Amino acid sequence: MYPSLIREQPGERSALEHASQALLFLRAFVTARRAEVIAACLLLLMAANMLTAITRKGLTNDEFVHIPAGYYHLVAANYTLNNEHPPLIKMWAALPLLFIQPQEPSVESSVDSYPTERTSSALSNFWLANSDFFQLISFWTRAVMIPLTALLGWLIFVFARQLAGGRAGVLSVALYSLEPTMLAHGRVVHTDVPAAFAYLIFFFALYRYIKEPNLRRALVLALVTGAALITKFSLCIIAPVFGTAALILVACAPRCGYRRAMILRHVGLIAIIVLFIINAAYRFQSQTLLKSDVAWVRLKTPAQFDLIMAGIAALSKIVPTYFLFGIYNVGIHNLHGHAASLLGAHSDTGWWYYFPVAFALKTTIPFLLLSVAALVWAVWQLLFKRDWRFLFLIIPIAIYTVVSLSSSINIGIRHFLPVYPFLFILGGMLLDSLLRLRRMKLAAQFVVALLLCWITFEAARAYPSYTPYMNQLAWKRPAWQYLSDSNVEWGDDVPALAAYLRARGETKVRAAFAGNWITLVPYGITYVNLFSSPRKPPPETTYVAIGASFLNGSTVPVSFEEGTYMEERDRQNFFASFRDKKPEAVFGNSIYLYRMK
Repeated sequence: MYPSLIREQPGERSALEHASQALLFLRAFVTARRAEVIAACLLLLMAANMLTAITRKGLTNDEFVHIPAGYYHLVAANYTLNNEHPPLIKMWAALPLLFIQPQEPSVESSVDSYPTERTSSALSNFWLANSDFFQLISFWTRAVMIPLTALLGWLIFVFARQLAGGRAGVLSVALYSLEPTMLAHGRVVHTDVPAAFAYLIFFFALYRYIKEPNLRRALVLALVTGAALITKFSLCIIAPVFGTAALILVACAPRCGYRRAMILRHVGLIAIIVLFIINAAYRFQSQTLLKSDVAWVRLKTPAQFDLIMAGIAALSKIVPTYFLFGIYNVGIHNLHGHAASLLGAHSDTGWWYYFPVAFALKTTIPFLLLSVAALVWAVWQLLFKRDWRFLFLIIPIAIYTVVSLSSSINIGIRHFLPVYPFLFILGGMLLDSLLRLRRMKLAAQFVVALLLCWITFEAARAYPSYTPYMNQLAWKRPAWQYLSDSNVEWGDDVPALAAYLRARGETKVRAAFAGNWITLVPYGITYVNLFSSPRKPPPETTYVAIGASFLNGSTVPVSFEEGTYMEERDRQNFFASFRDKKPEAVFGNSIYLYRMK
């Protein structure tokens, strides 16, 4: 009787067998795909990190612009707003709004304004009309950026694995998933991380096509090239890269065993598909420029006005007018520069060495050292060992670095992000090569473990305030004394500031930080403008909140609200009296709060 009570029933045995088989299959899969599983887990942890950061950080200054612009691009096919950036990523971020269904205030009243004023008016009306949806909008638009960041990480893994094996891929992803700069910008509605993704996938597709030219790889190259050009205008540099590669392929085709006619057909097909993608992104619109935009061109470039307008008219027959106008605006921005600061100096036109210095300060020291070592190692491998794998990593870094050194817009390391994925891959390959050493195996393992542990510590130490992160080279002074703008503040610490003020019964604050005129309102705090008039001081408040970049002086406006211009020295030192004061609180290392009474 008793043995029958513990005898397994047929159904139970079958279930146990199925469970056992499933576990064996899972174990075999994980063993066979160990590198892929580890890389996926690292990227999931990275995604979780960014998702939790979203719940603690507010929108950045630029997101208050990009989100409404993306929504108007998506539902109204209006590309006259925020046209300094192509529409693709903004529309991607705005997709959740199709389910939220926010109000869509008319922008007709601002069509006669210059581009900047038109965009400012539209975004102000959008956020005021949708204050009830603010939390939903700010969460979901940023949440959909995280899969793109994870996808970039997976591409880094795939590229590194193809070049040097699975372990190199995993190490590359580990470096990527822990670097504070990537964690800071991977959750933001902006074109910087997507540009890094587009730049990497372009060279990956080009690498694969050159290895084996065929129709399928030509189609992939066409798709990624078109997508890159509607991601960020600075990626227009890939056009001459593609053209040069095409010429070399055509010239060398017979020696490589390919027919020139086939390469030429592929090049023609790629060009057609790229033009189609660009036009599709703008809904195949061929509208003329608004009168206010024509006036803007005349104002900014009076001597070249006729030539520029003739060029836009001619090229708008094959690409959208506002795609061309966006390129023009980026060019004008770069021509006139942008107020910035570097190591205590101020400039509107920047410094050629800005990005190397910013990279040295904003990158974790272990990754900084690894990047330098990996670059030297890669160049040595290419020149002396003729290892051509490194060509497709060194050339993209060199091209983008040269372009960046000539830039007059020195407002953030984020503009240098397209170089980072190649450095992660090189770093992963170098670490993998160290682990392959037989004579110094233990030493190599120790070095790799030390580097990864140090980077992990830095990521944990900075969480969730990754935007103003600086390494130990900048520990002697506040971050704003080294760099400015989005390197040290971007307005995303407003929720913490607002909560602090509300807890003390404060409903208004004199403020000067990134986006203060729009970012405080959704959190129930009234913004009191510190730059209203030089003759009439702003109303007294208990507290004054100053952003790190405003303490620096580089982002202080050139004029007061009522129109009086400041002398440049006065502008840079507008908050000099606060620099040595001890703040009552500092939020996210980016917003300083001073008690005034």
